[in-house]
Amino acid sequence: MLTGLEIDQVIDGFTDAAAVTTLCSDEADRVPVARCSSAAVGCCCAGLAAGTGPADSLQAEQFGSATVPGVTVVVITGERGLRTSDPRTGPPRGRHDLQEDEMTQVRDDQTGADEVRMIDRGADPERFARGWHLIGLARDFRDGKPHQVNAFGGKMVVWEDTKGNLNVIDSYCRHMGGDLSQGTIKGDEIACPFHDWRWGGDGRCKDIPYAKRVPMRARTQRFPTLVRNGALFVWNDPEGGEPEDYIPELEGYGSDEWTDWSWNSTTIEGSNCREIVDNVVDMAHFFYIHLNQPLHFRNVFEGHVATQEMSFKPRADMAGQDYVNFGEESVTESTASYYGPSYMINRLVSDEGLEVVLINCHYPIRPDAFVLQYGVMVKKLPGMTDEQARELADQYGEGTMETFEQDVVIWRNKTRIDNPLLSEEDGPVYQLRRWYEQFYVDRADITEDMTARFEFDVDVTKANAHWDAEVAENLARRETSATGGAR
Repeated sequence: MLTGLEIDQVIDGFTDAAAVTTLCSDEADRVPVARCSSAAVGCCCAGLAAGTGPADSLQAEQFGSATVPGVTVVVITGERGLRTSDPRTGPPRGRHDLQEDEMTQVRDDQTGADEVRMIDRGADPERFARGWHLIGLARDFRDGKPHQVNAFGGKMVVWEDTKGNLNVIDSYCRHMGGDLSQGTIKGDEIACPFHDWRWGGDGRCKDIPYAKRVPMRARTQRFPTLVRNGALFVWNDPEGGEPEDYIPELEGYGSDEWTDWSWNSTTIEGSNCREIVDNVVDMAHFFYIHLNQPLHFRNVFEGHVATQEMSFKPRADMAGQDYVNFGEESVTESTASYYGPSYMINRLVSDEGLEVVLINCHYPIRPDAFVLQYGVMVKKLPGMTDEQARELADQYGEGTMETFEQDVVIWRNKTRIDNPLLSEEDGPVYQLRRWYEQFYVDRADITEDMTARFEFDVDVTKANAHWDAEVAENLARRETSATGGAR
């Protein structure tokens, strides 16, 4: 059901934008006060003749917007802001009906009061996402030692037992609080360094060497595990539900045709992990932050999966600074899908046939910190040696690290914003966040609009016209500077 959105775009649940709207302005100082699809549908323009509009003297300009079949979309805005009218929810509202939380800038000629749009910073959720979270490559935990992992607001211990199983339980011993990650592996159990209580992968205390018996309630929190594609996943669920099977197996992984993973990780402090998920719909940041120019950009959300389809080329004016591409003249096809809240598989294919799989994943440490991990494997081209393929994977992995560092600079300095102000070309940010919300609510509270199929194509025509001109101007300026201004 359409509702009022805190954005300057009309892209909720539809993709066909075709209506013409009007922008109404105060004739005296040209301050925008309202916008609507037609004066006939009852917006502020319709009230002008009756003297009920926002000002006695207004003039209208044509302005672009959008509509939905069977639904009249009315946009009431100032500098930004949006309301929709839906036959299922009632008529459009005029300027005087805007609520404070819409933060729409409106010129009030009766009171002289100005309302500016404010940033709603909200708060980082205290709850951690339900789902599978990749905590590292399985091989890194198979060294006969206990491993500490800080995640989900606490600390976990990971170890391999004699059967080759990787076990994950809460790291604090339920006896006197000793840190099990500082203990030792004895047989199949992890032994606490404080009093040698032995804990199994099922979360039960198996033995207390100095005691006659183990207390009946000697049980700790265990995390279900999954080893897939060479990685170790743990299942987090605040409700304690059974794990779901949605992590796909990568075709080619472990075969002679592909390299093994080139893997890196970094800790991000001061940001919630939603920041990285927002990138799924953020077309424009690829040009300004990652120095690649999107030529096509599309999103599809359905069920547990959120997908970004994109083709891009490197910025010609940033040669050597764009870290993830297959050559300065290449066009790369990219399909990146989040499976659940934190595990993305990104398949990249160059126009020369080189194939790369990039894993982009994270797990939360606290609400305001997370570990970002990324891995690369490369398909070997005919005639390519194992060493050459490995060097290419490492090179691409290093480039990916540099790319994420570009994001990190932004995250460290930006604020959380729950009501981002968007243009149509900014993509379906709010729809993505609704999809993402399914992992932060109880299963009983998941609504259809969080999981139903949603598709959106970003029109990149205007963006590319501007970017092509900007790149050409930068190249011309550089050439003039190099020649000392000579023609």
